[in-house]
Amino acid sequence: MSKLFESTSIKNMVLENRFVRSATWEGMADVDGSCTVSLTELMVELARGGVGMIISSHAYVRREGQAGPLQLGIYGDELLSGLSDMTDAVHKANGRIVLQLAHAGCQAAYSLTGLEAVGPSAVGSIPSREMTTDEIRQTVEAFGSGATLAKRAGFDGVQIHAAHGYLLSQFLSPFYNKRQDNYGGSLQNRARMVLQVLQSVRAAVGDSFPVLIKMNSEDFVDGGLSVDEMVQVALMLEKDGIDAIELSGGTMSSGKYGPVRRAKRQSEENDVYYLGAARRYKETVKVPLLLVGGIRSYEVAEKLVDEGSADYIALSRPLIREPRLINQWKSGDRRQSRCLSDNRCFRPTMEGNGLRCVAEEKLVHRDS
Repeated sequence: MSKLFESTSIKNMVLENRFVRSATWEGMADVDGSCTVSLTELMVELARGGVGMIISSHAYVRREGQAGPLQLGIYGDELLSGLSDMTDAVHKANGRIVLQLAHAGCQAAYSLTGLEAVGPSAVGSIPSREMTTDEIRQTVEAFGSGATLAKRAGFDGVQIHAAHGYLLSQFLSPFYNKRQDNYGGSLQNRARMVLQVLQSVRAAVGDSFPVLIKMNSEDFVDGGLSVDEMVQVALMLEKDGIDAIELSGGTMSSGKYGPVRRAKRQSEENDVYYLGAARRYKETVKVPLLLVGGIRSYEVAEKLVDEGSADYIALSRPLIREPRLINQWKSGDRRQSRCLSDNRCFRPTMEGNGLRCVAEEKLVHRDS
């Protein structure tokens, strides 16, 4: 049997295969961030499609940290019922589901929150201001409270979002972080809030509950987080007890190297966006690695695991188009994903109609 389909575990979470649905913004929650039937149905479809571990949404832990419309929230007990319905439904479909804890920082949407965006420093091109140390403390606590709520709701684990130029990524990055206090300057200082969030989350959920993190391999902006710094931060996280790390990359300021690249297939080296960084990571860091970005074929996924460049294969856009892709591959049909990486799947989301593959819809309509 391929290593891709062997059983593994992250802490007490047993997984049937090494495929992960990487979190994204579905735009399918209610206006207050509560979980909806349609969002639950999407998670169930992924579970039935064979995904070993589903990472759901990026859920904001404080209201001023909301990034986009109809984004899932994890900021209060009033959200518990819908989230519990989601996890119950996924578990009945024999799935495992992890909730991503997030805060958009300077990139939060004032038009939605009515609250001033905050980050490590004021960003010239974005209306925002520098957080006070008290606000940092409150936000650290909010990540812990969100983790508590996720555990109560029945999630199998949580993932801390520290990638893509959102709040924790901003603190790590010298491109965003210009602070002169204990949260700015040296890498140890810039990593301080991330490590405090990990400590807050761990204290909230206990030692046996899986705690993952998503972070940038690099920022792809001048003066941003580098691969060398990523490895150093990963070692800090390893020392403080993180259970798995997902590597992504880019920010909203990274142009064509942003988190959701538009890309035509070229070669394996170019298709896997962060392969070089993943290999550097694996030279030093022992924590299991989830690798996302550009992986579209079974053969590439298998090679990454077989050669030791990744422990888990994370997919997002391919599973938007083909939620049953993993079962297809398991059945022996090894055709690569039909995902075009054109990002048209986000258009309906921005229009308030929820995440879906426009290209697949047109194909179905044409053939019907």
